[in-house]
Amino acid sequence: MAEITPQQFMQRILQLVDRFDSGLGSRREPVDWDGVTAARWVPEGEGGWLRPLATSQDMQLDDLLGIDRQKQSLEANTRQFVHGLPANNALLWGARGTGKSSLVRALLNTYADAGLRLIEMDKNDLLHLPALVAQLAGQPWRFLLFCDDLAFEADDSAYKSLKTVLDGTVEAAPENLLLYATSNRRHLLPEQRSDNLGASMVDGELHPGEAIEEKIALSDRFGLWVSFYPFSQEHYLEVVQHWLNELARAHQLQWQWSASVQQQALRWALSRGNRNGRCAYQFARSWVGARLLEQHD
Repeated sequence: MAEITPQQFMQRILQLVDRFDSGLGSRREPVDWDGVTAARWVPEGEGGWLRPLATSQDMQLDDLLGIDRQKQSLEANTRQFVHGLPANNALLWGARGTGKSSLVRALLNTYADAGLRLIEMDKNDLLHLPALVAQLAGQPWRFLLFCDDLAFEADDSAYKSLKTVLDGTVEAAPENLLLYATSNRRHLLPEQRSDNLGASMVDGELHPGEAIEEKIALSDRFGLWVSFYPFSQEHYLEVVQHWLNELARAHQLQWQWSASVQQQALRWALSRGNRNGRCAYQFARSWVGARLLEQHD
């Protein structure tokens, strides 16, 4: 068999990719929002397309314990939006695993019947927002544009694109589109001690330096900030018990809270170095799964 050159090999790979893309394109159809509640933006060239997502109805607002203030704030904003009233783009920021993304999913489940729909978009694809807006034009639905784990590095200039989007494109977008983003950082950018070197005193008032101003300016463009904090031990155990109850009920498992279960839950969190809702849910799945396996054996 004749040996092929690296150039020929790459050409064949590119041909395969082109055929694969063509095949995908032939199967793409407009999202049927009557039966789909969420989709993900898939970039392609200067634009892109929406891929329907299979969503779970399991997460409800009542499942999110200990964050009543956060739920109340974001639900009020979402309810205004669903009813066609003025509402703000929202930034959900704080400790990991404390319910930021879960709250958005729970709101989707709560208001889907009222016309709420969700579109996931990566931060790097926000420049494609005009193409997305064109696809949503004239739709009777209320769309949440959801950017999860939104954060930028110090040398990442993409955050300037987001500032442009929030200042201009989103504001010029149809009134049925709103941006919700989650982040572990309040200002979306890493904050360094050296940023304070540019601060100055003018007439007795402290004025931040340009580096600080730049970082604050980005998060300031979100009209609503919702902050999340690490769980206390009591809060963590409350969430553990909730998910144990839910999972045990779903699998018809009889169980009872005890000092032993509590110690196992605390050791689980200690081994991960964190107490949060995600950790509590993962422990509950592990514990219930183990008990069901014992019955099976």
